[in-house]
Amino acid sequence: MIIRFRYGALALTIVRAVLAAQPSAAPPVSAPLRELPWGQLNFLHTTDTHGWHAGHLQEPSFSADWGDYISFAERLHERADEEGADLLLVDTGDRIEGNGLYDASEPKGKYTLKIFGEQDVDVICSGNHELYKNSSSENEYYETVPDFLGNYLASNLDIIDSKTGEQRPLAQRFKKFTTKNQGIRVLAFGFLFNFRGNSHNTVVQRVQETIKEKWFQEAIRDREVDLFLVIGHVPLRTQEFASIFKAIREQQWDVTIQFFGGHTHIRDYAKYDSKAYGLESGRYMETIGFMSVTGLPTNGKSNPMYRDAAAPRAARVASPTFSRRYIDNNLFSFHQHTNLNETTFPTEHGRNVSSMIASARETLKLDKAYGCAPKDYWTNRAPYPSENSIFSWLQDEVLPDVVLDIDRADVPRMAFTNTGALRFDIFKGPFTVDTTYTVSPFTSGFRYIKDVPFSVAKRLLQIINQEVPQLWPASQSIAFKGPVQSVQASTHPVDEQLFLANGQMPLGKHHAPDHDAELTPGYTTIDDAGSDGDDTIHAPIDFYRVPNALESRIGFPPAATEDSKESADPVSVDLIYVDFIESYILLALKFLGTDYAEPDTDVYMEGRDMTGLIAQWVQERWKC
Repeated sequence: MIIRFRYGALALTIVRAVLAAQPSAAPPVSAPLRELPWGQLNFLHTTDTHGWHAGHLQEPSFSADWGDYISFAERLHERADEEGADLLLVDTGDRIEGNGLYDASEPKGKYTLKIFGEQDVDVICSGNHELYKNSSSENEYYETVPDFLGNYLASNLDIIDSKTGEQRPLAQRFKKFTTKNQGIRVLAFGFLFNFRGNSHNTVVQRVQETIKEKWFQEAIRDREVDLFLVIGHVPLRTQEFASIFKAIREQQWDVTIQFFGGHTHIRDYAKYDSKAYGLESGRYMETIGFMSVTGLPTNGKSNPMYRDAAAPRAARVASPTFSRRYIDNNLFSFHQHTNLNETTFPTEHGRNVSSMIASARETLKLDKAYGCAPKDYWTNRAPYPSENSIFSWLQDEVLPDVVLDIDRADVPRMAFTNTGALRFDIFKGPFTVDTTYTVSPFTSGFRYIKDVPFSVAKRLLQIINQEVPQLWPASQSIAFKGPVQSVQASTHPVDEQLFLANGQMPLGKHHAPDHDAELTPGYTTIDDAGSDGDDTIHAPIDFYRVPNALESRIGFPPAATEDSKESADPVSVDLIYVDFIESYILLALKFLGTDYAEPDTDVYMEGRDMTGLIAQWVQERWKC
């Protein structure tokens, strides 16, 4: 039984326990919800899902799976058709790497490519993670693009066709279409930020160069357009989107523009002008973004709820209204927003996809436990350094035990890793195969430079983290509403919602809403429209900044005593690092006045990677 009653602008719902789709998932808990601001043209948005299509099995707030999302989209499509409104689905990339459902299969993505393809996405683009390897970019070209043929857009992305050797667009550059019910004429583009780390079989053209091309300039001059839809694996507050916005506005000052972004793993909503807004919808299947636009011109069927068909065009486009919600990805939210329950909500299609996910997880043995974590370890909910920080755990316990090349065992060593090597929290209880990939999904190995003077090596971490932030990629910096700032370690809670593109994406800390209900901790977002964007009313959580990188000193001589005249510092060390950050290590060393280059580096612990080493450490240390 569902009982609804009003609390101001909120729809407060009390339900009995709702079962999550995956058998081992935590059931969602009841919470006060804000309703969806349904409009003329509505969007559902996913981004940076990173393989989490089974949902968060240990977190009730995010425990719905991709099958549940399919049911949710199908139910909202039914509502749109009943009311004569429109609904479009958007995905802005980084669908891979970060969860056992993708990473544990051979080949990687064996199941998730098919699972994701079951959703009917109207406009989709690539993220950077799809492009790190030849194999994953070819999966996009040969599997995902055909699955979403006509909907997949690659405005500034080419691929080298492995069959012909020719460079060609990964997908079509743009698309123009008319919405089903309202007849809104939409012109859509799909971009990737100015990414430089792609594999050699893809070519990413800078956005600022792409918008100069003839095809783009001709497209934005099309006068038969009611809405420009710009999707991209691009943060909302970047020069890339600013350049696109400026280019469109130079040609069409009055046409509505809707942006959808990604990459920075945050909930964000940005205003560009009174007729142009952007939405970014979090990470890891925690958030389903909802966006509505009302007041658009239309050449379609008349619907007095959304337009006055007799009014002149100028009157109908004067003031479009934009609204957004960040929906917590759980069945409690889905049921409320569709006015359905656990019996009436699921569609047959959604159930079938949930079964596909359960079968894949069973085949991959993702619930097999390597050990049991004695407590929670946090990426951002605990200060670094501290006993509850996952980075302190890695630095002080794991790396000293596992970073060892037997041929160099007697040499003092300093091990460096970017904090982005750890992607997610560890929860008290079973540490499973799946946990291994959610915590550290990357296959980066280790490299080293031998016999580096300790006088140089001991300054390296400070250079990377503090003194020379430009050594780190621009997207690795903290971005606030104002200027970009360099990443600094902090023991103070973060007051602004921030992002770190290395994977440590905090939820933000803000004032708790004025509400009498007992609130569960979670997202409390402040964006350009205020503090009412989250669909679920949460109590805020403290989140803490982390540095770009950390170091662990291993095999050093015992500390000197007062009676000793000898220094405890070694003369030289082996400088070891995950290979993903080699270019930044070498650049920092150059900044320190050395001439180390790639020929001076070599493989360390050949065949070992962070994922496997963590799994080994847990098996040996954390018995159940």
